[in-house]
Amino acid sequence: MAPYSLLVTRLQLNRPLTLSEKIVYGHLDDPANQEIERGKTYLRLRPDRVAMQDATAQMAMLQFISSGLPKVAVPSTIHCDHLIEAQLGGEKDLRRAKDINQEVYNFLATAGAKYGVGFWRPGSGIIHQIILENYAYPGVLLIGTDSHTPNGGGLGGICIGVGGADAVDVMAGIPWELKCPKVIGVKLTGSLSGWTSPKDVILKVAGILTVKGGTGAIVEYHGPGVDSISCTGEEGGHGTWLSGCTGPHGPAVEHRSSMATICNMGAEIGATTSVFPYNHRMKKYLSKTGRADIANLADEFKDHLVPDPGCHYDQVIEINLSELKPHINGPFTPDLAHPVAEVGSVAEKEGWPLDIRVGLIGSCTNSSYEDMGRSAAVAKQALAHGLKCKSQFTITPGSEQIRATIERDGYAQVLRDVGGIVLANACGPCIGQWDRKDIKKGEKNTIVTSYNRNFTGRNDANPETHAFVTSPEIVTALAIAGTLKFNPETDFLTGKDGKKFKLEAPDADELPRAEFDPGQDTYQHPPKDSSGQRVDVSPTSQRLQLLEPFDKWDGKDLEDLQILIKVKGKCTTDHISAAGPWLKFRGHLDNISNNLLIGAINIENGKANSVRNAVTQEFGPVPDTARYYKQHGIRWVVIGDENYGEGSSREHAALEPRHLGGRAIITKSFARIHETNLKKQGLLPLTFADPADYNKIHPVDKLTIQGLKDFAPGKPLKCIIKHPNGTQETILLNHTFNETQIEWFRAGSALNRMKELQQK
Repeated sequence: MAPYSLLVTRLQLNRPLTLSEKIVYGHLDDPANQEIERGKTYLRLRPDRVAMQDATAQMAMLQFISSGLPKVAVPSTIHCDHLIEAQLGGEKDLRRAKDINQEVYNFLATAGAKYGVGFWRPGSGIIHQIILENYAYPGVLLIGTDSHTPNGGGLGGICIGVGGADAVDVMAGIPWELKCPKVIGVKLTGSLSGWTSPKDVILKVAGILTVKGGTGAIVEYHGPGVDSISCTGEEGGHGTWLSGCTGPHGPAVEHRSSMATICNMGAEIGATTSVFPYNHRMKKYLSKTGRADIANLADEFKDHLVPDPGCHYDQVIEINLSELKPHINGPFTPDLAHPVAEVGSVAEKEGWPLDIRVGLIGSCTNSSYEDMGRSAAVAKQALAHGLKCKSQFTITPGSEQIRATIERDGYAQVLRDVGGIVLANACGPCIGQWDRKDIKKGEKNTIVTSYNRNFTGRNDANPETHAFVTSPEIVTALAIAGTLKFNPETDFLTGKDGKKFKLEAPDADELPRAEFDPGQDTYQHPPKDSSGQRVDVSPTSQRLQLLEPFDKWDGKDLEDLQILIKVKGKCTTDHISAAGPWLKFRGHLDNISNNLLIGAINIENGKANSVRNAVTQEFGPVPDTARYYKQHGIRWVVIGDENYGEGSSREHAALEPRHLGGRAIITKSFARIHETNLKKQGLLPLTFADPADYNKIHPVDKLTIQGLKDFAPGKPLKCIIKHPNGTQETILLNHTFNETQIEWFRAGSALNRMKELQQK
C-alpha cells in the first residue's frame, strides 16, 4: 500500500476505514483527484502484480503482443494448470499434456521470456496455490485472469479476478479501473469444532447471499471468531489419527489455508473479492514459505492491516461458528446449501441419486497441506478397520511443493491405500479436464467434491451429474461410506471384522514440522536480455491465432438487430464458452468461437444449442447461426436473464460474440467480471430498466438500440422492439459505462483505444 495514497484518502473521507478500503485506496493512482463513493464512482488503481493461468494467458499475451509494447510494466507470471486432463494419474497425465499442448506451452514460455513474464511450467501447480506460496502478502493488490484469484485474501491481500484485457492494461502500465466496491462485513463469533470446517463458513454464506448477493462488493471477515478459523479441529489436538505416518504428529497448528478457502469461494457469491485481517498466523505462514522479511514488515505495519474501529459496512452478516454445522451445497449451483445431516433426506425427496460414484478432493479451493492431512486422517481410521472407499476417489495436490511434501510425510500413501488416485498438480476435473470413463453421457449420478463450482455439466460434461461441494474431510468420509445418507457426526460404519465404529473428527497440522519439500524446480525466470527472443505463431496453427482489431463504431444507432438467442434461466460463462475439451482452442479465437453459447437454454424450444435462423427459419447450432448472420451482414443481440455471465473470468465469453458479429447483450443483471469483459471488447452490456421487460421480447423480434450518438454515463438508451406483426414497443435500457469505457465502445475495443492513445 502507498502511504501517500492512504493518507490523502483519510483526509478526503475523514472516517474510519475498513481493511479492504485501506488496501484498495492505498493503491489509487493520483488519489487527490479521484472521487470515492462506494458502488458508484470508478477508481483508477495501480496493482502490484499480475498473474495469469495458461488458458487465459494465451489471449492476454496475444493482446499484449498487439499493443506493441516491449516489456510488462509490473511483475507478472504465467501458470500452467488448466490444460492438463485427468485420465490415468499424475505422472502419465502430465506427460500426455506436455505432448498435446507443446505448441501452446512453447508460445507462453517464449512470450514470457520476450516480454519479461515469469513462467511456471506444467506440473508446478494450481495458480492460486502458487500465489499463496510465493506472491500474496498482507496489503497487496494483485489481479489475476482467473475468477478464483480472491484466494489470496487468505493472506490479507486484495486479490481480484479479471479478464485478460484488464491484465493487459496493468501490464502496459495503464491505471486499472474498478467500480468502487461496497463492503459486506461477515462477523464471526464463537469457534469451530468437530467436523465443522472453514469450508462450511463460505458454504453457509453462499446459502445466505446466493450466487449474486456479493456482486459489486468486497466481503470482509472480522470478529473474534476469525482466530478460531485458524485452528485445526479442536484446540490442542495431537494428530492421533495419523499415527504411523512419517509426517508431523505434534500439536495442531493454526491454519491460514482455510482463510484462503473461504476467500476463494467468495467468487461463487459474485463478490469482487474477500479478505481476512492480518494476524500472527499469517506471519507464521509467510515465514514458513521463505518470506520472513515480508512477515516482519507486515508486523511493523499491522495496525494498518486490520479494519479501523467503528468502520462502516454496507451489509453485515453474523455467523456463530459454535452453532455452525458441516454443510454440503448442490446440486447444479453452489448456493443450494444443506447441512450434511439433512442432505440425504433432501436427496431422497428430490430424486437425486444417493449412491456416490466419485469423491474428489483438491482444487484451488482445498488442496493445501492441511487439507490433505485432514483427509488422510479420515482415511487412516477407515484403513484401521479394514475399509477402503466404496466410491472412486481422486486427490489433486495444489502445487508441486504440496505434492512433494505429502509424499514425504506419508499422507499421499494413506490416501492411495484407501483407494485414491493422485492426479497431477493441476485444475483437472474441477474445470472439466476429466476424461471420465465410469458413466455414459446422460446417465444420472452423484459426485461429491471439495471444489468450488458445481454448475450443470461443469466437471464431466454430463448434464445429469449431480455435483455437490463440501470440505475435503466430508468428501473423504462420504467416499468411504459411498452414500449421501451418511452423516459422519452421528452414523456408524461396519469394519471388516463386522464391528461398528464411528469416524472421529479429523485433526492434522496445517504446516509440516520440517520445512516444505519444494519438489522439482518448475519456474522459468525471464531473462535480463530478451532482445534475441522470438515468439512465433504459425498462420496455419489450429491452437493459436494472432488477433485482428475489431471494427470501430460507425457512429450510428444499432438498427434491426436480430435476436440470436433469448436465454432461459442461468447462463454462466461455462454456458457461453464451454471449457473441458474446448480449452485447447483458448488461443485461437475463430476456432473457440465454435462453442459460443452451446450450453445456454433457448427459451423458444427449451433446448441447448438449438436456435432458429431468422432467414432460413431452420433450427441449428448457435455458433453456426451466428456465423451465418455474420456472413450475411446481419448484426445480432443476445437476451439474458439474471446474473448473466457468472462464474469464470474467461474473456472468451466476450470475445466470441464480438468476433461472430454480436453488438449487445441485454439482461436483467450481469456478473461483474463478464460485464467488464464485454465492455473491453466493444460490446454493449445493457440491463432492462424494468426487469419485467424481459417478457416483452420474443426470439422472432428485431431490436433497435437508440441514443448511441449521445451515449453518456448514467443516461439510459432506448430500445424499440419490433414484432413480426408490425407492432412496436419502446423500453429503456440501463448501463454502467463511464466516459473511458464509452471511448472503448467508440474505438471498437479497449485495445484499439490503447493504440489510439499511443499514437497520439
